[in-house]
Amino acid sequence: MSVEARLKELDLILPEPPAPVAAYLPAVRTGNLIQVSGQLPFAGKTLMAQGPVPTKTPVDVAQSAARQCVLNALAHVNRLLGSLDHVTRVVRVGVFVQSADGFSDQPIVANGASELLVQIFGDIGKHARAAVGVNALPLDASVEIEFTFEVN
Repeated sequence: MSVEARLKELDLILPEPPAPVAAYLPAVRTGNLIQVSGQLPFAGKTLMAQGPVPTKTPVDVAQSAARQCVLNALAHVNRLLGSLDHVTRVVRVGVFVQSADGFSDQPIVANGASELLVQIFGDIGKHARAAVGVNALPLDASVEIEFTFEVN
């Protein structure tokens, strides 16, 4: 099954790739790897989740925001490649969670992204990962995620 068909089956639509919020490229290909810069949970031009988890953003909302970061990243990969069917492996995901003092469930937030990647890509969606708590993120986003994809 093509990735496009799988997205339709999951009732997911890739958004327009979000513009970078500073001076960087949103995605860069080098050889058979694509590195996607940290994606914020933009739905259109609006951030889905702002502020620290869990005091300002509940964990389930942060998980949904992590899913949106995946869709935003895939939109950039799709723009570079013309088709997500060229992805041969999700290599690594780096998840940053704006965390309230004492919050230590960053992996639960990160699961929102990791589980979606496996739903979309199957076994090639399984990846290495870091889930890190930080005190602030750009634009007060609750979640930011960077990705590495292997492609053909």
